[in-house]
Amino acid sequence: MKNISVKNRVKIARIERGDLTQGKLANLVGVTRQTMNLIEAQKYNPTIRVCLLISKHLEKSLDELFWIDE
Repeated sequence: MKNISVKNRVKIARIERGDLTQGKLANLVGVTRQTMNLIEAQKYNPTIRVCLLISKHLEKSLDELFWIDE
């Protein structure tokens, strides 16, 4: 099976929000700041649970923030 990567706009959406640091968002979602850094850098494919929580806290729809890059 071909390797599938999840791409995202998390960093852009977080910065646009203006009131969430990487660490604050990580705490809200229940991951470490280092994990959030890897997600934002496109180096870690988050679980669907993490994607949904990020979407909730950034007040964006799931498809606004995440897509599959094949």
